[in-house]
Amino acid sequence: MTVPATSSTASKPLNIAYIAFGSNLAAPLTQISDAMQSISALGKLTAVSPLYASKAIGPGSQPDYINGVCLLHTALDAYSLLSSLQSIEAQQGRVRTVKNAARTLDLDILLYNDLVQDDPILIIPHPRMHERNFVIMPLCDISPSLEIPELGTIFNIKEKLSLIGLKKLDITLEFSKLAPLSDD
Repeated sequence: MTVPATSSTASKPLNIAYIAFGSNLAAPLTQISDAMQSISALGKLTAVSPLYASKAIGPGSQPDYINGVCLLHTALDAYSLLSSLQSIEAQQGRVRTVKNAARTLDLDILLYNDLVQDDPILIIPHPRMHERNFVIMPLCDISPSLEIPELGTIFNIKEKLSLIGLKKLDITLEFSKLAPLSDD
């Protein structure tokens, strides 16, 4: 899944990362739009899925989330990407308290090239992505023929999921920094 370098990316091939994003606090659409601007600085942001509203999974009474997935081509290694995403979350007011608590921004690496790993810092593919309609549906929107290591095709995963509590939104982000891959 690594993309060959072009003249504008030097001789190092770019890594492909699918990143899930979500927000349910402090103007979620603004949080997501700001996050896409920040993520685009980490490489070439080549796709952003449609947005979905989903019911919160976490504790207590929480507002619905707005979720989606983006595709980033980056020179960063997986750990540097994780660190950068966590910095973006912190800059946008993410506070880590209770697991699955409401948050201003949540950024998760779903896939990174064809990497399969499980360590205390980073698990790829994301360990619960196949159980979450708010991840699989937007991922399918931007990569409908995607093969997920150890999980199978996105189509087969999608077919097993309930769509209860998920609604595709008719909202277009004010975001124009999608980069074509062949912009020599």
